[in-house]
Amino acid sequence: MNRRTEVPNRETTAQRLQLSSAKLSYDPDVDIDWDAPLHPDKFFIPEQLISLYGTELWDRMTQQQRIELSKQEMVNTISVGIWFETILMQMLLRMTYRQDPTTRHVHYAYTEVADECRHSTMFGRLIEKAGGRPYRQPLHWYALGQVLPFILRGPSMWAATLMGEEVFDVLQRDTMRDENLQPIVRAVMRIHVTEEARHVRYAREDLLRGMVKASRFDKEFARLVAAEGAMLLATTLTRPLQYKRAGLDPREARRQAWENPHRKAAAQHGASRVVGFLSEADLIGGPTERIWRRSGLLA
Repeated sequence: MNRRTEVPNRETTAQRLQLSSAKLSYDPDVDIDWDAPLHPDKFFIPEQLISLYGTELWDRMTQQQRIELSKQEMVNTISVGIWFETILMQMLLRMTYRQDPTTRHVHYAYTEVADECRHSTMFGRLIEKAGGRPYRQPLHWYALGQVLPFILRGPSMWAATLMGEEVFDVLQRDTMRDENLQPIVRAVMRIHVTEEARHVRYAREDLLRGMVKASRFDKEFARLVAAEGAMLLATTLTRPLQYKRAGLDPREARRQAWENPHRKAAAQHGASRVVGFLSEADLIGGPTERIWRRSGLLA
């Protein structure tokens, strides 16, 4: 792939990202007005991104029910974000543990860990501010989270990272631009999007460097990790409990959401950027493409 030869070396990229972090980073504790009241008539995520938008069930819901569902879906999404970022921090720390601590590449990894710590704290505060309850992940997810930092290396680590970051990043950009939403949600998403852009570049470029020397097994494993990440995202964003907490029949709501063409279009929109990148990196294809198809994230 031609793009591989165009990727700057690790130290050049890390130095630029480190300088960018020094110039533009946030402290959510002081840069967000946590005492500002919520608006009773404003959504927490854009209407068109709500999984039931445009369905039969949506048409029967009151405006307050729709707002409550938007809150539950936001809380669910950022609960998954906290779970994922905790795993990512472990992977980054295990990576740095084996590398030269004088390199800029390792310095930026530490910077990203610091960013992710602040992001997870920020997400936790947003859940509390919204009056929500965090969504606990299934036991097998927690077991998986204990294992992944030990088995993901090189391209597979970065493929998992991009699946966890890029889909949410696209949707959060839509959120921060929507003036009809809760201002505090937009403020949180603006901080996350700004700092995640650096994390995405770090991951993308290191994945491309790793692919140059990746074995056939490493490549196929990275493909599997990316595909399973797509399936996990599709599953968790239609979690039945979020519908139950919004006062809906969880089985019927999930059925309608899963079949909803608006939800599928929103999911594909969120995944479009990472799908394009992974396709160019030859990390979508072969037997695992069927998993992508089942997830609905592949157009």
